[in-house]
Amino acid sequence: MRRLLLFAPLLLCTAACGMVQSSEDRAADAAQDAATRAGELLYSQRPRTAEEIGYAATTIDGVDVLRVTGTATHDTGGVELIIRTSGSAYDDWFDAQEIAVRRCFTVRVSPASEWRETPPEVDCPDGPPLAFAPPPQPPRLPGGELRSQLPQVPAGGRVDEGEVRRAVAALDMDPAIRTEVKAEGGKVGVLLSVKGNGFDPQDCLLARVEPGATEVWAPHRIQRMPGESGCTVDNALHPLPPPH
Repeated sequence: MRRLLLFAPLLLCTAACGMVQSSEDRAADAAQDAATRAGELLYSQRPRTAEEIGYAATTIDGVDVLRVTGTATHDTGGVELIIRTSGSAYDDWFDAQEIAVRRCFTVRVSPASEWRETPPEVDCPDGPPLAFAPPPQPPRLPGGELRSQLPQVPAGGRVDEGEVRRAVAALDMDPAIRTEVKAEGGKVGVLLSVKGNGFDPQDCLLARVEPGATEVWAPHRIQRMPGESGCTVDNALHPLPPPH
């Protein structure tokens, strides 16, 4: 009887330990949560190449990219990454010792991806983490140069469209920057723009030359969204009201 009483606490502890999740399992769950969070940050309906996705993943704290499959998000199958994350948990049975693990997961980025998909765990590929070059930045729109080149017409004067066109042509701009000049009602409007991707705000710059005033500005971000009319030469001649 005495022997049974001595073994009872041990049996009780063994049963409880079997029911409670181990610290290593909790650490692995934390690593999976980190991979799920990475998938959230990469989630987007905007078309991107595999290189853009890979670079974006490497900028997420605590994420290593070990493999990239696919060429672009909107191709069949999208882009699939194998990423490595880490997680930790404390083992309260042994003086609060911290247990840390590293695990690999598959994250898929495509229009068919669901928000907060739980990435499955996979074996980690051999080799070091991959590195990706940052995507090229769009050309800078020369706002200061445009402002200094455009003519200043005194009040009561007349705007010369040809002079405005020559001022715009004299700018040393990237060939990717599109220009448009339009005269109407004694004013001349100017548009400098960079082709957008159809999802993010378009980069553009507007200017208007009229007697007594020469203005250069960038439309509000909302007005530069796809489907809006912010990046048009007509908006330079007849500015849209500010968004509410």
